[in-house]
Amino acid sequence: MQAFLTIAVRAARKAGDFIIRESDKIRSVQSKSQHDYVTNVDKAAEQIIIDTISHSYADHAFLGEESGRQGDSEYQWVIDPIDGTTNFIRKVPHWAISIACKYQGKTEVGVVYDPVREELFTAVRGRGAQFNGKRIRVSNTNGLEHALLATGFPFRNPEILDKYLNIFGKLFPECSDMRRAGSAALDLAYVAAGRLDGFWEFGLSEWDTAAGALLVKEAGGMVSDIAGNPNYQDSDSIIAANPKAFKAMLKAINQK
Repeated sequence: MQAFLTIAVRAARKAGDFIIRESDKIRSVQSKSQHDYVTNVDKAAEQIIIDTISHSYADHAFLGEESGRQGDSEYQWVIDPIDGTTNFIRKVPHWAISIACKYQGKTEVGVVYDPVREELFTAVRGRGAQFNGKRIRVSNTNGLEHALLATGFPFRNPEILDKYLNIFGKLFPECSDMRRAGSAALDLAYVAAGRLDGFWEFGLSEWDTAAGALLVKEAGGMVSDIAGNPNYQDSDSIIAANPKAFKAMLKAINQK
């Protein structure tokens, strides 16, 4: 899988260079749904990623946020060209490129790249996670009292706002503080690197989480939905944290 990681990093860097160059040349902003946007730069960056990977693996399949599902193969690349598009549009320098490679349904390679800060988070299943080439581990914060958590508001799913606020109300008094920065891929990467102790959100798609969830797992963390089901992909929610914070988050969320 090392060769796949090399290609994923190459694709992420090429797309990152393009996005940085084009960041002042956004020609169109379209609304996919309420509060959910796409630009011409997103679409072009996704195509750069697909073209770069296809050059080496022409028979592989793709699942992209902007282009949808393409091809049929045991190998599938899951791509979000700009996770944090609203930040990107508004010139808030907090967004990332997320690329994952799945084989027979299991995520084998994950890359989250922040071209603004030139921060590269990578993971290969069974081989650990790295930040700019150095091994990373989740934090060792014990429980929630001193934990810094991150979340994302359910802007695509306003009908679950009450459910979300109920959980927020359970977690916020227990933790040190809460962040909402606007990129789930980076939130997950930061959990893997120990910058954050935990992350939770509703309504994410596979391209938002595939690479980041692998990073967390390979850095020694745990990932599930809010009920503790490890198959979070089949749910509408995700929790990722270091093991002690993870258990404390689940306990707080599911208390009556």
